[in-house]
Amino acid sequence: MSLKAVLFDFNGVIINDESIHQQLIEDILLGENLRPSASDYWEDCLGRSDRACLKVLLEKRGRVVSDDDLTRLISRKADAYRRQLESLSELPIYPGVEDLIYKIRVAQLPMGVVSGALRQEVELVLDRANLLQYFPVIVAGDDIKVSKPEPDGYLLAVERLNQQFPELNAKSSDCLAIEDTPAGIEAAKRAGMQVVGVANTYPFHMLQRQADWTVDYLHQLELERVQEVYAQVVG
Repeated sequence: MSLKAVLFDFNGVIINDESIHQQLIEDILLGENLRPSASDYWEDCLGRSDRACLKVLLEKRGRVVSDDDLTRLISRKADAYRRQLESLSELPIYPGVEDLIYKIRVAQLPMGVVSGALRQEVELVLDRANLLQYFPVIVAGDDIKVSKPEPDGYLLAVERLNQQFPELNAKSSDCLAIEDTPAGIEAAKRAGMQVVGVANTYPFHMLQRQADWTVDYLHQLELERVQEVYAQVVG
């Protein structure tokens, strides 16, 4: 068995934009004449798609909405997110992201993104950060019907990796996921992957209980060591 691909979460791993998302979600609730709560955001939204997040937050406040209504609210938030990023002179890409991408490229491992964010948001950030070319596989929130901690996004990413690289013949167990939330780690684990937890959003000790490897910063990930561990496992 060998490590064949690396799959990144997006918000909280590549870009430090959770505060932006929290503000935009709160703006949506206020626009619906509902009271936002920071604790609710952390409990119900981190690591999950906008659709899953908003559905729970609205239901908690006694508001049942249709899929069309949710789509309208998500579209409004996406427009606001784009405008917010356009107003920034520099994107808040996490330190260590480019360094790790370089290491993975040197190792000739394909990369992908598995995120609950909308595809247009993922591609907007990656393109502006000059990173889009390194991620031939992107599974976004609009590609799947369920959110993390369900494993569907990661399973679809493996399918797309094998379509993009037929010679890869990858299984879930051949892929490494990089996540920053318990919901994301659970999703990757349920898909059958080993996981790196990066302590960008939750404390190190909390992720350490769930992930196979835990780092404070992405540049601390020793890719060669990870590859050695994969090589020692009999698939």
